[in-house]
Amino acid sequence: MTPRTRSTFRVEWAVPDREQKAFVVAKEVQQLDRVIIRFAGDSGDGMQLTGDRFTQESAAFGNDLATFPNFPAEIRAPQGTLPGVSSFQVHFADHDILTAGDAPDVLVAMNPAALKANLSDMKPGTAIIVDSHDFTSRNLIKAGYEGNPLEEEGAGSLAEDYNLSVLDLTGMTVEAVKEFGLSRKDAARAKNMFALGLLSWMYGRPTETTIDFLTARFAKAPDIRDANITAFKSGWNFGETTEAFVVQYEIKPAAMKPGTYRNISGNLALSYGLIAGGVQSGLPIFLGTYPITPASDILHELSKHKKFGITTFQAEDEIAGIGAALGASFAGSLGITTTSGPGIALKSETIGLAVMTELPLLIVDVQRGGPSTGLPTKTEQADLLQAMFGRNGESPVPVIAPQSPGDCFDAALEAARIAVTYRTPVMLLSDGYLANGSEPWSIPDVADLPKIDPNFATETNKTVTSKDGETSEEYWPYLRDEETLARPWAIPGTPGLEHRIGGLEKGDGHGNISYDPANHDFMVRTRQAKVDRIAESLPPLVVDDPSGKAKVLVLGWGSTYGPIGAAARRVRKAGHDVAQVHLRHLNPFPKDLGEILKGYDAVMIPEMNLGQLSLLIRAKYLVDVVGYNQVNGMPLKAAELAEAITDLIAHTTGDVPTTDSTGEMEAVK
Repeated sequence: MTPRTRSTFRVEWAVPDREQKAFVVAKEVQQLDRVIIRFAGDSGDGMQLTGDRFTQESAAFGNDLATFPNFPAEIRAPQGTLPGVSSFQVHFADHDILTAGDAPDVLVAMNPAALKANLSDMKPGTAIIVDSHDFTSRNLIKAGYEGNPLEEEGAGSLAEDYNLSVLDLTGMTVEAVKEFGLSRKDAARAKNMFALGLLSWMYGRPTETTIDFLTARFAKAPDIRDANITAFKSGWNFGETTEAFVVQYEIKPAAMKPGTYRNISGNLALSYGLIAGGVQSGLPIFLGTYPITPASDILHELSKHKKFGITTFQAEDEIAGIGAALGASFAGSLGITTTSGPGIALKSETIGLAVMTELPLLIVDVQRGGPSTGLPTKTEQADLLQAMFGRNGESPVPVIAPQSPGDCFDAALEAARIAVTYRTPVMLLSDGYLANGSEPWSIPDVADLPKIDPNFATETNKTVTSKDGETSEEYWPYLRDEETLARPWAIPGTPGLEHRIGGLEKGDGHGNISYDPANHDFMVRTRQAKVDRIAESLPPLVVDDPSGKAKVLVLGWGSTYGPIGAAARRVRKAGHDVAQVHLRHLNPFPKDLGEILKGYDAVMIPEMNLGQLSLLIRAKYLVDVVGYNQVNGMPLKAAELAEAITDLIAHTTGDVPTTDSTGEMEAVK
């Protein structure tokens, strides 16, 4: 961590620790600007909880942060094996950061499998803290080791290449909590809290939030509560008193805009955004859904907020879930359904029905690795073409995507605005990286949130003249607003506004079933034009081009925002010019996108797919974009992306040919 060191100073005195009846060893304190820590262990070792608590401590301290939980798909993966490794990475800093980091500065490995699964991400000289207790012959064989790597010496060994600390965390935990009379197995389960206490001391994290959390979580199990709190405090005191760690690190709070902040995950922010959509529109929310990773947390969260007029319905399958949500929209609620890619496939017919009936409906797709069941707990953004075209017939659906965990709130609110205003289903594309990751979020003032007017039809809208010249007032469900082309929305049961909608083609205006060829052509074009009209309400795109001299534009969407932004910073720091634009609205595209693309000699589109946005941009704007594509279930790495951008800049200016680090980047013609 030397390159990030800003200053060092030494504490010149020893402080008595009354609780432990010992003297605190004098420690050197190094001030750093940022640190990346990864907690890794067996899927039963509590690594997600440990990482989450460290994150909450850092948020309470005031650091900017970003997290990346990574865990197996199985409820209980094979113990001690590589597929069973669970990890949680947190990147915290005294300045604005954009990603959870490419590689850890510190790895805490609780067993051999955790060490082996994560060692390839560690750079020479970084710190590794290992719990030696589980490095038995049996566990070493499970992890694929021929010998104990902790005992190796010389060139290429862990001790030679890394700042290695081998500790019996399990043994120290069992000894620390023996007074509570727990079985050895139950006592050993608190080792994650011992590790958390040690790392909390090492990086000066506040401990009150974790102690309060443990007190509340295990309030009904006093022995478990006290054992975990004791293990946590023992880990802290071990760091304070041991000679094994003579350096403590300080990362100051980040400078942030004034406001009230909280740490928030993407799924939680999206849930709050849906709630805000209901409040700002005055509509009751109905969530009809079926549990699926990684979207289930939205169901869990919304079920807690009945006081906001929210009804949650866990259906028997994906089709029933969206069917109920669409029915609720017909009845005057804001219908929502949540799922991942496999669920979108099952919901496609009902999404088409929502297009035909022109009812507001929010479809949240928290994308994961596919196809089929694929990688349930890994991230991907490969559902874009499915969102665009995954239905029969011409059935256009607006598509929007958040760019960060906190931005999921604003994206959900924007999806609600579009759905209600334009009477259309809207696809909201989040992904596993955003859903499970977290960052500090500035809580908005409710007074600043946009109002959404459902503008329900309350009276007849058409004067009809009969053959004998008599006139009457009727309600026509497909007469349209001149500005938005949205049809009226009448709540069933409103006197005089009886109407029919359904999946068969309707005649323009009156809504009677029509098989007339000309009418079908007109209605298809009208539904497309309605979606196109949304672009009129979108703000201009923000072009991040500090120098104004860039010849290369990096265009992105969704969760690639952080890696692209971090890569652009690296490229600019190296003295090169590069511009960045990030899309929230993917259908329709913003009106000014075409002109922006024409202003650059080369355009790169990084995606966690094989080039889906690239395909759409090429088709619409005839721009031969360069794709940077990765589909390994992991977020893009900023350092590798920065190399690819630098190569493209060099090629564009005529210096060198362009290839990325994997040799898979497309040639620039």
